[in-house]
Amino acid sequence: MALPRDDLAPLQGPYPDWFKAAFEVPRSEGSVEVDGCAIHYFEWGERSAPPVLMTHGFMAHARVFAFVAPFLASRFHLVSYDLSSMGDSAARPEPGDRADEAMAVAQATGLFDHVQKPIFVAHSFGGTVAIAAAERHPEAFGGLVICDLMMLREPRLRAMFGGPSPAKDRPPGPRVHKVYPDLPTALDRYRLTPSQPCENDFLLEYLAHHSLKAVEGGFRWKFDPSILDHDRRQSRLWADVPHRFAALGGRRAIVHGRRSKLFDNDSADYVGELAGPEVPIIGLPEAHHHLMLDQPLAFTSVLDTLLSVWTAG
Repeated sequence: MALPRDDLAPLQGPYPDWFKAAFEVPRSEGSVEVDGCAIHYFEWGERSAPPVLMTHGFMAHARVFAFVAPFLASRFHLVSYDLSSMGDSAARPEPGDRADEAMAVAQATGLFDHVQKPIFVAHSFGGTVAIAAAERHPEAFGGLVICDLMMLREPRLRAMFGGPSPAKDRPPGPRVHKVYPDLPTALDRYRLTPSQPCENDFLLEYLAHHSLKAVEGGFRWKFDPSILDHDRRQSRLWADVPHRFAALGGRRAIVHGRRSKLFDNDSADYVGELAGPEVPIIGLPEAHHHLMLDQPLAFTSVLDTLLSVWTAG
């Protein structure tokens, strides 16, 4: 394993000492092929430690956990990976629910070799991948921590998806990324989806830098633009997500931002009605949807507590 100092090289700063310390923790990286597609991952900790699999939200990448996982690596073996067509993973024309990618990464990194089953930690859209993997392989995981996955009652979903769609006005043909002429221009276009304030500018700068790639003529985003059509077609399935989560067996928990637009107090009530009181629902004060950006240390502490309790003994 090597120290991932290059991650910080592009940053102008300033950033706090704890953030710098995260990149003093050794990390390795690799990839595994799924249907001929290279799925990229990062790895922290010893393989003899309890295993944890982590993945990110829509249009994001594995580095959303790069300043979280290091603080858990002294007691856990953690792997954070890029979903296909996002981050540094290759694109898949029809990725489906991506459950096969989760299983392949876990297998390649030895997460299934441990006496304890891996805990799957997933943010937002990645939560649908975790649910699909647990449905297909109910004995594979020791627990799911679903982080701010959209779970809304059907009337609220209809209101959210019932408005005009910008896609209707888009010219026909495959989507292509805009190429920005220079890095500052590209960085200035970085936005969180859904939109929200974030006071930790150094984390936005970090994620923005690692969301871009150099191409002929400048810089463009790493994610494959086809996901904006393929994966958003699944919006009609969002009504099923709370029911699918509730139907799963085994350990489950939800962590969300108390200011999130996608999982709020009514969502907590709704999931409680469906899943019962045995599923802990933990809200982080002052956090929006991107809770690891708003409250990174509190989010890490919550994960540490859940993982420690679930792997004790």
